[in-house]
Amino acid sequence: MALLAGCGGNDVRPAPAPVATRSWTPVAPSNPAAANAVVIRAISLVGTPYRFGGNTPEGGFDCSGLVNYVYRDMLDLRLPRSSRELAAVQGPRIEPARLTSGDLVFFGSRGEVSHVGIYVGEGRFVHAPSSGGTVRLDHLDGHYWRDNYSGARRIL
Repeated sequence: MALLAGCGGNDVRPAPAPVATRSWTPVAPSNPAAANAVVIRAISLVGTPYRFGGNTPEGGFDCSGLVNYVYRDMLDLRLPRSSRELAAVQGPRIEPARLTSGDLVFFGSRGEVSHVGIYVGEGRFVHAPSSGGTVRLDHLDGHYWRDNYSGARRIL
């Protein structure tokens, strides 16, 4: 259970619609086919119920379970299970203006990562946000996400 604490049910709140959005310049992924596969699979899971510890479409997802499922299903890539462990994966840290499809985006407060999603382009990401919710597509410029953004990692 300690490994799953990074996506703890009620600590991630939905964000209101963004007030003002940045201009998101497209950045080409280094492996477009892999990035496209990840993005399409992640978007196809929008609407899947949230479930703490969940890691399948049938059983529901928590945030890191969603990330793990998508990368394993599409690329046979095994990643760490918790959002904190995912944030520690070796790879370059990415500034928001340099995000590309398939990057992992992280959120938290006071230096602690507590949530992860998959960047899909144009300032949007797919994630499993909280108990009682579903996997959804959100914008990084939403108040909660902008204020709690803690970085990104390039996996591909």
